[in-house]
Amino acid sequence: METVARSQPATGADAAPKDATLIYRQSRWTRLTHWLWAFSLFFMLLSGLQIFNARPQLYIGKESGFGYNNTILQIGAENTDNGPRGFTEIFGHRFDTTGVLGWSGPPGQETPRAFPSWATIPSYYDLGTARVVHFFFAWVLSATLLVWLIAGLVNGHIRRDLAPRVEDLRKLPHDIVDHAKLKFHHTRDYNTLQKMAYGGVLFVLLPLMIVTGLAMSPSMNSV
Repeated sequence: METVARSQPATGADAAPKDATLIYRQSRWTRLTHWLWAFSLFFMLLSGLQIFNARPQLYIGKESGFGYNNTILQIGAENTDNGPRGFTEIFGHRFDTTGVLGWSGPPGQETPRAFPSWATIPSYYDLGTARVVHFFFAWVLSATLLVWLIAGLVNGHIRRDLAPRVEDLRKLPHDIVDHAKLKFHHTRDYNTLQKMAYGGVLFVLLPLMIVTGLAMSPSMNSV
């Protein structure tokens, strides 16, 4: 981290300077990679919703299709006595989500689609473009994550700032209580919960998202 010191201005000619205020700031490379991750995740999320619109169903088990009854999540539309309605079904429980999920659009121009046009990239239905956008930013995310990981190992940032130590684990109950009471201690070092959250996202969730996302590519999951 970079440490920036800013002194408070004196109120008079003979006034003694006040203590400097320390502002802890991440390095430029860390800020750059984090913004690239945020930018990539934004486009991956919206293009991913467009991809999901192609078949808005999730299954449990190794088999899926119209001949199986193992759907755990489904978003769709159906005709009712009151006209077309959108619905979301979770574990067999159906909810009316007209206007947001299943059936949405400008008044008089509604269409059946799982996620509304304002929540997808592109806004119109185009599975091919959505996949191109999704995989492009997935590779941007993967590349910047790899660069950050190598740099963090070389400069000691991961070992020095992110790796939990024995004393960190001892402080965990106290940190949980402080956060529950909204008592936050702003220091240069990450507390135990911050280290666990940071490590969980960077070393578990992001790699898992990349690996499972590769299953969408026929060239990666073909046998």
